[in-house]
Amino acid sequence: MAEIRRPDNMVRITTAALADAFIDEQVALIREQVGDKKVLLALSGGVDSSVVAALLIRAIGQQLVCVHVNHGLLRKGEPEQVIEVFRNQMKANLIYVDAVDRFLDKLAGVSDPETKRHIIGEEFIEVFADEARKLDGVKFLAQGTIWPDILESEHGIKAHHNAGGLPEDLQFELVEPVRILFKDEVRVVGKALGLPDNMVYRQPFPGPGLGVRCPGAITRDRLEAVRESDAILRDEFEKFGLAGHVWQYFTVVPDFKSTGVKDDKRTFDWPVIIRAVNTRDAMSATIERLPYELLETLTERITTEVPGVNRVLYDLTPKPSATIEYE
Repeated sequence: MAEIRRPDNMVRITTAALADAFIDEQVALIREQVGDKKVLLALSGGVDSSVVAALLIRAIGQQLVCVHVNHGLLRKGEPEQVIEVFRNQMKANLIYVDAVDRFLDKLAGVSDPETKRHIIGEEFIEVFADEARKLDGVKFLAQGTIWPDILESEHGIKAHHNAGGLPEDLQFELVEPVRILFKDEVRVVGKALGLPDNMVYRQPFPGPGLGVRCPGAITRDRLEAVRESDAILRDEFEKFGLAGHVWQYFTVVPDFKSTGVKDDKRTFDWPVIIRAVNTRDAMSATIERLPYELLETLTERITTEVPGVNRVLYDLTPKPSATIEYE
């Protein structure tokens, strides 16, 4: 099958009418491709996978088997939220897999960013294979690949766990209904599909999760520092009225320590780096000018509430020269 690419003259999807036309087209294509077979989908709860899930539910209903893999690299409260929204509210055919130890054990001691991405991607495929063996009639694997994923993979900027083919020993065909869309178009389509705003306008979240925000070899304690500081950041952005107005904001905990003072004692702890960027299509990004009062509040809360942290830094680098994520 020829590779599907975004037409050079494709009109950008900015309205409900254009989104509806895209949805109708994709529903027909999905039904034609899938027939009466089952489709396996990695449902992270992020924008891309959620829109793909909604599209597939509209097209093939219970033939879609959603697999939510808790790999230990999700944000605080995310596994619980995915179960509530998709299983309880949308009545999706959802399988929950607790694979935290499986992933983190394989990632232990691995510091190279591309190697980490490949391990996470390969392990995802293995988890799906394990689940697929328990099911009858699964022939397809759905993925939330979007157009920037394809472009950045082709240009060698980074490897994407969902921008390449499956291992030869697995007989799944790919279903990638939003492959030719930019991120802003995916959101418009999500709204047209009736997904709730807190899902459609949720921040983009990388496939490898917090693994790319814990640079170097991932340790469980440093990963928890990322998770807890990220939760504080999201909470304070909500309080300051910035949630939904800043495209993406998150924390990073690098693999080095510096000296500090806490309770009149010398400490040797990690810094937390805050990143907040605005972009239209993720191909370039500018930095959000955060209120100084917010930065002070974040510093106070993070250094007080997150174990193992004694500094808070704000990253002022746009894309280019930096990428949005750290790995």
